[in-house]
Amino acid sequence: MDKDVLPPKLLTVLHTAADTVRSHDFIHVFSHYDADGVAAASILAVMLQRLGKEFQVSTLPVLNDATFAALEADVSKCILMSDMGASYIPRLEALDKDVIVLDHHKTDHDSSRVIYANPHLYGIDGMTSACGSTMALLLAVTVDDNNWDLSRIAMAGIAGDRQHVNGVSGLNVPLLQEAERRGFVKRVKGSLVPSGPLAKSLYMSTDPFIRDVTGDQGAVSAILKEAGLDGSRLSSSLNEDELTRLSSLIAVRLTLQGVDAGVMREVCRDRYTLEGLNTDAESMADILNSCGREGLGGLAIGYFLGDEDCLLRAVNTNDAAKNRIAESVSALAANGLTQMEHIQYFDSTLTGSTGIVCGIAMQYLGDRMKPTVGYNTQNEGRTNVSTRGMWCQLDNGVDLAVAVREAAESVGGSGGGHRIAAGATFPNGKEKEFLETLDRIIGEQISAS
Repeated sequence: MDKDVLPPKLLTVLHTAADTVRSHDFIHVFSHYDADGVAAASILAVMLQRLGKEFQVSTLPVLNDATFAALEADVSKCILMSDMGASYIPRLEALDKDVIVLDHHKTDHDSSRVIYANPHLYGIDGMTSACGSTMALLLAVTVDDNNWDLSRIAMAGIAGDRQHVNGVSGLNVPLLQEAERRGFVKRVKGSLVPSGPLAKSLYMSTDPFIRDVTGDQGAVSAILKEAGLDGSRLSSSLNEDELTRLSSLIAVRLTLQGVDAGVMREVCRDRYTLEGLNTDAESMADILNSCGREGLGGLAIGYFLGDEDCLLRAVNTNDAAKNRIAESVSALAANGLTQMEHIQYFDSTLTGSTGIVCGIAMQYLGDRMKPTVGYNTQNEGRTNVSTRGMWCQLDNGVDLAVAVREAAESVGGSGGGHRIAAGATFPNGKEKEFLETLDRIIGEQISAS
């Protein structure tokens, strides 16, 4: 990568971080448990392995008081944090150890004590133009230019955060260009047909979510019969006529369920093949996300560290998770979302996978002009919330990062994230108050725009 494309301050921070990593014998990596976080942790783990460092990796859903108590007691003298930490810079500064934070969430703090790389600090939007994996890869190639093969993992992280959907931008552009130039990533044309074995991928398909096909084996068989295709075939094996025939049948069903052309164009986005890994970035992102959220992020990280046995377990974990998600979304499609004046919501306490289902519901089930909110009350006395919006809502003044944070704080919790996707946690029993406050704040944002 041409170093001239990176902001000078970021280059300085990356070199400081690289020198700090080299100076320690043992490093504890903390990362978020979604696809981007697990991808970033995997990049850092391989980087440390190649440096001959001893290390430990922990993937977490959130940073909280218990986490900071553990951080204070941690024996390591160097903490390397990815895809999280932006909201906790003052608390991280108080730790008596070297702390490196590679995050991309909106931040109000820079730091002279923490070695802190965040695209927002350099005028780059971390919601669209650089993710945790982007920052982790930049550190890895600063440490050693031979780490460019880890760009394949970074592309999975970028896909997991959907930063490729409308075309890569910002810091992701030189990353992708260099990965393509070196032959690690290849761009291919996308379609409405989900990747993989047709019968399996259509049954588990949530992007697109095809009402009355996803999660229904009989309906999957029917649409394949109508298309004249064997369900055991891979999507990549279809010729142009076969692909067009099946895509057209899917498009008709999506149109009938009210999915607009803009969403369908997003589904047909370019895909990125990860050369040598026998998969594409989005499929790998699904695996990383499923493992992380099942508390098995170590499976994905172990695979990238060279343990092939981890891959089969990771794939099986992903298949089971995708089946559950397909069933959960199908049930939500049947029951519908609860509507408020400015938001719509659902309770995922019995089904889980709140964030994933929330994103699918926003794209395929709900009112496009209202942010979607999902909440789960099964977390040791805490309620976890995920929210998702759409670009048209942002154009109307919606900022979920601000709205969710303020609503969570009003009920004794905390929250944050991006304008288009944010999360929160607060004590059980405050769900109604939180939703009413969030609905009011969103209304005020729209009125003020």
